Amino acid sequence: MVSMGKRVMFEQDNRERIQAVEKSFGPSGKPLYEPGRHLIGEGRLMKMSRKGPQPRRFFLFNDVLVYGTIIVNGRWHKKQKIIPLEDSQIEDLEDGSSIRNQWLIRTPRKSFYVAAASREEKQAWMQNMEDCRSVLLQKGGCQTGSDFAITWIPDYSSAICMCCSGRFSVTHRRHHCRKCGYVVCAACSKTRAVIQHIHPTKGLRVCTRCHSSSSTRTTQEAQNERHTENKSSDGEEGSSEEEEEAEEQMEDHDSGKWNLDNFQMEPWSIYVNFQPHCMQR
Repeated sequence: MVSMGKRVMFEQDNRERIQAVEKSFGPSGKPLYEPGRHLIGEGRLMKMSRKGPQPRRFFLFNDVLVYGTIIVNGRWHKKQKIIPLEDSQIEDLEDGSSIRNQWLIRTPRKSFYVAAASREEKQAWMQNMEDCRSVLLQKGGCQTGSDFAITWIPDYSSAICMCCSGRFSVTHRRHHCRKCGYVVCAACSKTRAVIQHIHPTKGLRVCTRCHSSSSTRTTQEAQNERHTENKSSDGEEGSSEEEEEAEEQMEDHDSGKWNLDNFQMEPWSIYVNFQPHCMQR
């Protein structure tokens, strides 16, 4: 039995830690503290994005995974993303020739690869994520859905459009099909379609090859529902896919400064388990 004094002390420390995480994201971040939510651990991981590996700060709670772009190490972050663990799935990956200690995080709206500084840190992250997810699923008596977003093929993996084979340039830009993840040009991805597990009504960019798929709604349906959704009650327009894509590019920064052959992590990037042994079940 855990004494009342120890539990009260743990809950107080936990609340202070969560409030510190909230503060690190500033006014743009969403509130994170909720009764029953515990901060399990945090650390810096490399997130594989369309422009290459990028450092991100990750915070593991007992019900969600939160991450953001690092502004000042350990102090300030931005572009907060929150992933419900019960809607996620993780997959172990073997070491590649240039990237080690990586695994795949799947979610209905976005799937991506991450890499840790060491094998031990990777195992700690994966084990704790899976433990928290299992507890949530047992409590809810449900199972994780089978529809997850495809992982995007990185920009640097293809110099040509994977549909028409046209070479990319400053004017012939890269885009990504939300259904297959291929790198395609604008002309080959003019179509917008609804992909239910990513967004129930919003029209998303799809390539010409995927447009004929029976699991996507028609362009006209997507455009009609997207227009309705983007009109909020006060008449303001919602964020467009172009804005979302621009934000993704800004988040990824300049791919020129990343060399996969020289990919390394700083030694201080360690997974920290905040939950004392007496509090674990």
